[in-house]
Amino acid sequence: MFKNAAELLSICETYDMKISEAMLKREVQISGKSIQQITTNMNRAYNIMLNSIKKSLEEDLVSMGGLIGGEAKKIYNRKDESACGELISRAVSYAMGVLEVNTSMGLIVAAPTAGASGVIPAVFVALQEERNFTNKDMVRALFNAGAVGYIVTRNATVSGAEGGCQAEVGTASAMAASAVVELLGGSPKQSLDAASTAISNTLGLVCDPIAGLVEAPCQKRNAMGASNALISAEITLCGIINHIPFDETVEAMYKVGRSMPFELRETALGGLAATPTGCNLCKSIFKKGK
Repeated sequence: MFKNAAELLSICETYDMKISEAMLKREVQISGKSIQQITTNMNRAYNIMLNSIKKSLEEDLVSMGGLIGGEAKKIYNRKDESACGELISRAVSYAMGVLEVNTSMGLIVAAPTAGASGVIPAVFVALQEERNFTNKDMVRALFNAGAVGYIVTRNATVSGAEGGCQAEVGTASAMAASAVVELLGGSPKQSLDAASTAISNTLGLVCDPIAGLVEAPCQKRNAMGASNALISAEITLCGIINHIPFDETVEAMYKVGRSMPFELRETALGGLAATPTGCNLCKSIFKKGK
């Protein structure tokens, strides 16, 4: 059992195991279920992620507020001409697509939240397609991501209303970055370093949804979170040191979030939501809803 990253790393180093293995053992201990039962549940979650991406590319989706819909297809269809390269382009497309599914009331996995639900599926599926990983590989990696999400939830927050978008997209990005490092052969310490980098890159990110809807700028921030996860993993796997341990980064994120004005924590009273155009969009959306 572990409560923070330091304890998790100690377990991994003492017993020579991956973060995903340590998390799976924890789930067995606290749930009383078998490894097969827990893995089956995680496999179902990954299938939902896969289907949400597929849905966004095959169907014409429009969000409840009408602010987003169809962006995933546009980016996906440009992947061969992308300024970002195919891997990042796919990840961006998939992240934005999952948000389209979420905001049109489709089925997604809130990992760690609905507002950040595009990051992990995007990174996992894009990397799986790039490197030919099996679904079994990806399901195991989800346990690594889950360990990171658990640590943040236990010691800080993943709520935009409490910690801003840094707590939502930042945590999702950290979860994905850590899992990518493990998938590509990195150590548990490197996984946690990548997670720390991902959060540090989003530190201070506010939550300012236009009209109070998880549509804009949320969709594009999921795309950024996916890209950030891959960047953070790449930096770490290249052997570039991370200066701040993950536990301290999580604590810093929590303190930053708590110090944000309430207008910048999912109230739609500040940031982009409070711009003249943001306010006009809000009026237009709710006027149409009458």
